[in-house]
Amino acid sequence: MIQLRLFLKRNFDKIGNRRLKLSILQAIPFWIASIIVGLVTVLFAKLFALAESIMLHIFGWHNWIIFIQVPFFMIAAWWIVKKWAPYARGSGIPQVMAATELINHSPKTNVEKLLSIKVSVIKILSSLLMALGGAAIGREGPTIQIAGSIFSYVNNHIPKNWPKLKRTNMIVAGAAAGLAAAFNTPLGGIVFAVEELSRTHVTFYRTALFSGVIIAGLTAQGILGPYLYLNSQPIVSGTSLHIFLPVLLVAIIGGLSGSYLCKWILKILRWKAKALTKNSQHIFFILACAFIISSITYFINPSITGSGKEIMLKLLFTTNKSMPWYTFPLRLLGPLVSFTSGGAGGVFAPGLAAGATLGAIAGNWFNLVPADINLLILAGMVAFLTGITRTPFTSAILVLEMTDRHSVIFYLMLAGMVAGLASLLVDKESFYDHLKQDYLFDIKRDEEKIKPQQQEA
Repeated sequence: MIQLRLFLKRNFDKIGNRRLKLSILQAIPFWIASIIVGLVTVLFAKLFALAESIMLHIFGWHNWIIFIQVPFFMIAAWWIVKKWAPYARGSGIPQVMAATELINHSPKTNVEKLLSIKVSVIKILSSLLMALGGAAIGREGPTIQIAGSIFSYVNNHIPKNWPKLKRTNMIVAGAAAGLAAAFNTPLGGIVFAVEELSRTHVTFYRTALFSGVIIAGLTAQGILGPYLYLNSQPIVSGTSLHIFLPVLLVAIIGGLSGSYLCKWILKILRWKAKALTKNSQHIFFILACAFIISSITYFINPSITGSGKEIMLKLLFTTNKSMPWYTFPLRLLGPLVSFTSGGAGGVFAPGLAAGATLGAIAGNWFNLVPADINLLILAGMVAFLTGITRTPFTSAILVLEMTDRHSVIFYLMLAGMVAGLASLLVDKESFYDHLKQDYLFDIKRDEEKIKPQQQEA
């Protein structure tokens, strides 16, 4: 009996050591990729902030230059994407979704068009050019594609004798790490991966996902410190029941508005794909988009364009909660013309800014005190982002983590759930699902064009 016990112990120890070694070896590529993502995210964030600052500095120097500045940089942003990496355009999230779907259908599929170092470099350059032009775009969506590309690159260069890793797990973990590092919201990154990117149970890749998010986030924090995306904690009350009805109203309007914005973007993108067949036609379209951005910046207020972070900071952290009624529709128009121009850039930050303006305007309708208006602003941010992404829990967790206002979590979740239901009245599928299908269609069309050329060769 003693000998049997020793035999079993010895073999179980071997199995345990073998599993531990395998887990460590499989984790090392995730750790390496996560550190790189954290560093790249910090660099991208600093460059993006610098680009926005330069844009405003030029505008303050001679404001009429905006009519030259915006078209120049927007055309440059479109041109480098078209010439070197067509799939670097737009957000970045649907590209990651398309890549994982392609790999799931055929594990050996080459997804270099969607996720690669080249795509990442063009993505960064195009986003920075758009920011220099004052376009209403964010860096968070592009960061997700960049992070997915870095994780995919590391996965492709794992030695042959190394323990094998599932490519989709690696890419999804990278996307989650990118979002976590961009917003400094680790829980948001995890929930986003489960709710939007994978649509599967987290058990299948929890170690990769959690370690990727944690390491990328810690790397960013190591450089920037334990920052909040919006720099500080807004004052909110969230204790009185009279705020319940305004939250519901903001949630419904925000969900519908976010969904309609995406629907209009999709219509324009699909119209462009059919109607604009020449480069000159694309350039004229971009000039029209640039004229709209320039006019808003010159004649109304430069803060209405751009990513919108300054608007969120003003509304949440100053006593002035008032917003002209036209700010909200203009915060819709900015992302609409910027996203459809053909350059790189996401709608996360502009969506949050649009929701913030909606919350502020609604708060003034109801003559609420500043603390209650702040709660409506946060609810508007959650609702509008939910209308875009159809991920109510991700939206609520992101806003919760970036503001550190845990006392109003139930109001934020309520806003997300109501906005999600309202958005179904506009479209049953999310914005990113539609774009994913468009990218898959484009890739299939490109492959069909290449096949005859290969057969001739």
